[in-house]
Amino acid sequence: MKYARLTKEQLEDLHQEFINFLATQSITGEEWDNLKVNKPEIAEQEIDIFSDLVWEGALTQAQYLENLSPKLLFLFKLGDSEISLISLKILDEDQDITTKEGYAWLQQNYMNDSVEFFTATKAYTEDRNLDAFKLIQQGANITKGALYGFFEKIIQGA
Repeated sequence: MKYARLTKEQLEDLHQEFINFLATQSITGEEWDNLKVNKPEIAEQEIDIFSDLVWEGALTQAQYLENLSPKLLFLFKLGDSEISLISLKILDEDQDITTKEGYAWLQQNYMNDSVEFFTATKAYTEDRNLDAFKLIQQGANITKGALYGFFEKIIQGA
């Protein structure tokens, strides 16, 4: 398995897609029920293959990731050959940007001395999607990139 097995909730959300996947494997609903009972290891393998296909599709389409912690905001842009990072570090000890109030504070104070900006780029290892997946495992989420674009304009204007 290249990525990670989808959770039970994710599999439930993708129920129809999983049925279609099984159909491409020429596995009927009755055969699937039989596999689960009599050959659970094969059923597990099918779930793993489906999970990897779902992850591969999502990661291939992903262009931006965000990872938010109480004092740090990491914004990633997934380019063709490298990952670009914009990072914000909150120096004000009283702020926690994971809270509604702290995030509102950041929106008002991102240009003051209590916020530091960092940027970096890094070439992918051998596999762009696997590099992105590792960031997701560390807490990042796939986004549309609005925050990245917002802070990119600020940095370019600085």
